[in-house]
Amino acid sequence: MAALLVIAPGPTANGDLHLGHLAGPFLSADVCARYARATGRDTLFGTGVHFTQNYIVTTARRLGEQPEELRQRAAEQVEATLAAAGIVPDGFVRFDERYLKTVRTFFERLHGEGHLRLRKVKFPYLPDTGEYLTDAYVRGGCPVCLAEGCAGLCESCGHWIASGELLDPRSTRYPELPVELREKEVLVLPLEEHRPALASYFARLAGTMRPRLAQLVEELMARRLPDYPITLPIDWGIPAPFAETPGQVLYSDTETVAWSLHAVALAAESRGEVPGDEERHWALEAGPEVVYFFGSDASFAFALAGTAMLLALGGLALPAHFVTNEFYELDSDKFSTSRGHVVTGRQLTAEVPRDLARYYLAATGPDYQRTNFTRAAMDRVCGQRLVEPWNRVAAKAEAHLDRGPLPVSARSRHAAALSAERFAAALNPRRFSLSSAAATLTEQLGRLDRWEVTDDDAGDFWHELDLFLRCAAPLLVDLAAEALPDDAIPAEHTATTVRPRALPRLTTRARGGGR
Repeated sequence: MAALLVIAPGPTANGDLHLGHLAGPFLSADVCARYARATGRDTLFGTGVHFTQNYIVTTARRLGEQPEELRQRAAEQVEATLAAAGIVPDGFVRFDERYLKTVRTFFERLHGEGHLRLRKVKFPYLPDTGEYLTDAYVRGGCPVCLAEGCAGLCESCGHWIASGELLDPRSTRYPELPVELREKEVLVLPLEEHRPALASYFARLAGTMRPRLAQLVEELMARRLPDYPITLPIDWGIPAPFAETPGQVLYSDTETVAWSLHAVALAAESRGEVPGDEERHWALEAGPEVVYFFGSDASFAFALAGTAMLLALGGLALPAHFVTNEFYELDSDKFSTSRGHVVTGRQLTAEVPRDLARYYLAATGPDYQRTNFTRAAMDRVCGQRLVEPWNRVAAKAEAHLDRGPLPVSARSRHAAALSAERFAAALNPRRFSLSSAAATLTEQLGRLDRWEVTDDDAGDFWHELDLFLRCAAPLLVDLAAEALPDDAIPAEHTATTVRPRALPRLTTRARGGGR
């Protein structure tokens, strides 16, 4: 089977990961990668941090520190939070010379093959300071949905909003200063030139795209596709290596493909591969299955613009699946670092075992619509649906510890196969759903909890309990590590005997170190 490349694009390097981040792409990507490996699939999981968005500059101004210091501190916080939550990527993207080289090389290839055009584009401009305003530097109304926000990716409708198209634009740093629109020549990728290939590609994905991405694609394809800027007339970012645009930088939101290639290369090297061609694992002849996990508001950058770049270059695999998620709220209000309305992954896993955190974030994950986190609900749900039934199941199972190998019936082998199919339906990339995985875990644990075990069917009970643990292992990482000799999920269910063993118990309070 072809290798599976799992990518969770990095967050902006302007702060730590909160529960909204974890409940969205990061936990999903980790669970997907763990499950694929458990079924014997060659899998590479890459993530990291995005270091060049000008939101880093605006956040640093607000915090009174240097942007370079902020993005370095944020990267360290993100790595620590992922580790605390048991999220273990193979490759983690950092801002270094190799990353810069990867990005420049990618765009030099696009430019060298004639896919970029020099165009005059309108930008909001501050005559008093001589600054062009892009993305985090400018706020206004979205011309598609009218929501208030910055330029770039609209969090409300998901459309990409050119800075010059914002309604009533004003500077985020100097909101009192007058703003005018001024044209500037920049290099763009004319997405309209790739319309036929994009239409064909998204038609193939129509059956698996989640509703909001499907709606965005439909709306975008119903109008002329924009000229997507590759360079911007600002000074924060990677210097653009093109003679036509002196003093400009590469637009950070266009780094998506180069960032992803680099993440996968780092992942491959973490398992011993020699550093080399960054595109090796994406090559068409390698035949990888690429799956992205990201919030719906990033869909334009990765699904549409990123795919257009891959189509332009050719020779590289196109993403097979985009697993998008909606917003996760805290106490029915949007997570906000600036307002202090936030719980980080490290804060939560310092108080509760991370298996409980992973289970609850999965159970309430925003797969298809906004969902909500409250600590009271988490304590109640985890206690009633996970901790209490598991501890009863473990105690019931251990009543047969001294009986040696127990026989397994054909009925039990069939039941195990059915149970494994339900987990596979939720955890395979094509229809991946973290909330469905948690629901399946809850249902199968409840079935074991209701089982009135006798001496005659103790082997069947243990056999199905063992299969349950293996399928639940991508979520309950610490319980599985203590309970199982390995986490492999069998492709065929042929066991004729099973040997009981001691089982760990779950607790509701962390014992230290996030466990």
